[in-house]
Amino acid sequence: MSNTEPKRNHVLIDFENVQPKNLSLLVGKGYRVYVFVGENQAKLPFELADAMQQLGDDGRYIKIAGQGRNALDFHVAYYLGELAGEDPKGYFHVISRDTGFDPLIKHLRRRGIEAHREQDLAEIPPLRTPATVAEGDKVGVVVRNLAGRGQSRPRKVKTLTNTINSLFKPKLDDAELGDLMRDLQDQGYIVLDGDKVLYRLPRD
Repeated sequence: MSNTEPKRNHVLIDFENVQPKNLSLLVGKGYRVYVFVGENQAKLPFELADAMQQLGDDGRYIKIAGQGRNALDFHVAYYLGELAGEDPKGYFHVISRDTGFDPLIKHLRRRGIEAHREQDLAEIPPLRTPATVAEGDKVGVVVRNLAGRGQSRPRKVKTLTNTINSLFKPKLDDAELGDLMRDLQDQGYIVLDGDKVLYRLPRD
């Protein structure tokens, strides 16, 4: 890869752990996407299959061989290392809630490899929403992201605020975050019960 070529983003999705409904975010942006599917995962949602089809040669399914704890994780780790060897100047994004990837990613970063773990595609830095968008638009960004998370939505207030901040660049300050949380409550999308969060999102 020449110095004038843009760095390629490689996205490795742990589909046993995260089932993104917003893969269309990556269509037409030059991302190379690998969806790792468990041996017993026989069905894929239409939205994912449609987006993968639109990605063409930049989208690839990898169905793992074998079962057992961490079987899929080992496959992701193998491909991550292989891709980093082929494209050491690229950006690598593991989409998973599994913190077990973090030591490997930390090791790669120490070796100069730009590797990251995100829990949602919208957290990939180039895809984050500018913090300067209007307040109403911020609410829409958050609601769409949370609706797409299914059962993996944050259940605690602190986790929710961290999740919201991961969607914007730069991060929101405390006043902006407080206003956004109040807007979500006032519009009926969330209900706070102490430090717990209950949701009333589209399709709920």
